[in-house]
Amino acid sequence: MSNVKLAETWIDPSVRMRECDIGRQCEVLANSQMEYSRLGDFSYVGEYCSVADATIGKFVAIANSVRIGAPNHPMDRPSQHRITYCPEYYSASAVRDAGFFSRRRDDKVIIGNDVWIGHAAIVLPGVTVGDGAVIAAGAVVSKNIEPYTIVGGVPAKTIRQRFSPQIGHRLQQIAWWDWPLETIIERLADFQDADVEAFCRRWE
Repeated sequence: MSNVKLAETWIDPSVRMRECDIGRQCEVLANSQMEYSRLGDFSYVGEYCSVADATIGKFVAIANSVRIGAPNHPMDRPSQHRITYCPEYYSASAVRDAGFFSRRRDDKVIIGNDVWIGHAAIVLPGVTVGDGAVIAAGAVVSKNIEPYTIVGGVPAKTIRQRFSPQIGHRLQQIAWWDWPLETIIERLADFQDADVEAFCRRWE
């Protein structure tokens, strides 16, 4: 893919996918798997990732070996083994527990726009990650992350804010991720400037 303009979505042939909605000009790289998920426009998924039951926003950068929506076992049952929800694996007369899988589907991960998820991070079911957040490499995210917050560790804790809450709010109001691609390219110099206050003043 080097030196190639990504004019269309590109999904490596090795990717396994089930019931997914993939946006415009996305990439899903080798040996990843996705199921019951949506990937927003211009987002990309690195190699060896696993994404399940997730709604992912636009311009999201997902590094290699990330796991999103890692499913939980039923710890409230007498046994948490899969025999309780996939008994058909062990007996032809047994029936899969459809309700268990329906509840899994409903326990979605929601990832906002312009989020960066570092190498080998894990985002557990039911977590919401706000716009502009950063998840450090190796973090295990079990709780919601506020917009423009950097988290890391096991379990993940706040490291710092990328911007003041006021700047973060202004960026969300601008919602540049909804601009047409042509507009973003026209204003690229403003994106390449670290004066975020000036960006907000100019485009809000």
